[in-house]
Amino acid sequence: MLDAVTIAMVIATFFIGGFVKGTIGLGLPVVVLVILAQVVSVADAIAVFVIPGVVSNIWQATNGPWLKPLLRRLWPFLAAAVVGIVTGVSILAGAQSENMVALLGILLVFYSLYSLLAPRLPAPGRHEAWMAPTASGSAGVLFGMTGIFIVPGILYLEALRLPRDQFVQALGITFITLTSTMTLTLAGFDLLTRDHVILSLIALGPVFAGLWTGRKLRHRISESGFRKVFFVALVFVGLHMIYRSGALI
Repeated sequence: MLDAVTIAMVIATFFIGGFVKGTIGLGLPVVVLVILAQVVSVADAIAVFVIPGVVSNIWQATNGPWLKPLLRRLWPFLAAAVVGIVTGVSILAGAQSENMVALLGILLVFYSLYSLLAPRLPAPGRHEAWMAPTASGSAGVLFGMTGIFIVPGILYLEALRLPRDQFVQALGITFITLTSTMTLTLAGFDLLTRDHVILSLIALGPVFAGLWTGRKLRHRISESGFRKVFFVALVFVGLHMIYRSGALI
């Protein structure tokens, strides 16, 4: 994988992903997986993402006074996600690449339409004890297969109605757990090679350059307009991935 074209693609992809996250606060894994999955397998794209995924969320997970209370509340959610990821990666290891591309496309379309429509999900309330592991376990399986945890994992976290700063820290804790588990599981299934690690380390510079650029330009462009264009584009990209995979033929 360490040819000039792949290295250039990784640099450009992670810069774009960092720029999107810096501008609207999300979208890094989605952008990286969408672009890289056009030229390499979904498994390779996920493997290249793992190190930037861990490093870019360390500060978010530890910056704030709610680490311990969030861990006490979310540990069933996080534990179920770990089990789900191991299951998902085991499926990924033996799956056809076309099927993973189609599944990734379906998740992108669902996620984008949800973000555009922004429905307000009901809070779990007294059902949190069983809804937390159910949501995160199923999302963990999908994350292990496609690198996308949003459906229904992040949607469940949004339904908890946490104060904004706690929610941001909860996301950081969740993503650290996901990417760390994914790294170890991919290595265990021999899906994380030396080339993946090298490309993942190369990606660190571009992703932080993109984050810095996006944050600098955030106040010069319409954030809401950028979000709409981004998610509309993702709908079409997701549909194209489904079509390209042959799932609609």
